[in-house]
Amino acid sequence: MATSRWPAVPARTASARRRGPVLERAILDAALEQLSTVGWSGLTMEGVAAGAQTGKAAVYRRWPSKEDLVVDALRAGLPRPDSPPDRGSVREDLLQLCKEMRVTMFSRTGFALRAVLHECDTATAERFHDVIFQGVIEPSVHLIKEVIRRGVERGEVRSGGVDAYVCDVIPAMFMYRSKVCGSEWTDEEFEALIDRVMVPMLRP
Repeated sequence: MATSRWPAVPARTASARRRGPVLERAILDAALEQLSTVGWSGLTMEGVAAGAQTGKAAVYRRWPSKEDLVVDALRAGLPRPDSPPDRGSVREDLLQLCKEMRVTMFSRTGFALRAVLHECDTATAERFHDVIFQGVIEPSVHLIKEVIRRGVERGEVRSGGVDAYVCDVIPAMFMYRSKVCGSEWTDEEFEALIDRVMVPMLRP
């Protein structure tokens, strides 16, 4: 009786277990997905575990609470801005920067962030203050300052235009429109913001 020349290969009945950073990344991705689809109120640790295809215990071992998990998910998901646009004028650079900020707000992480801003009560929202400030406000202000500083060097912007209050205007308007008004920015409204507010404040 003929026998096979090849040894039998045992059937793989289950995929290899994910561990360490790979599993943590899957859990954070699942948390962002839940936030962006079902919101803060609908997010559960059980749902995140299911989305990450792991057990609930694996989630709780790393993050003892929903708030802890969401803080890390937002930090991991928020983009790291590189450098401001450089189109040759302060007006065009600020306009492009606004459009890039809008793209971020419409990303999965942006929807997740807005779920936190819109749904959390004041006490819970305090838990997310640092991640929002360090991950959204500070980077935006830094890019705006760079754009305005270049404008000062070109003579487009008055001396002293790199002012903290001036640089806060665009992020503040974004947050106000999202949090208080619950509406989005159109290209025409961006142009109005830059032409009626920012340019007059910066003009030499």
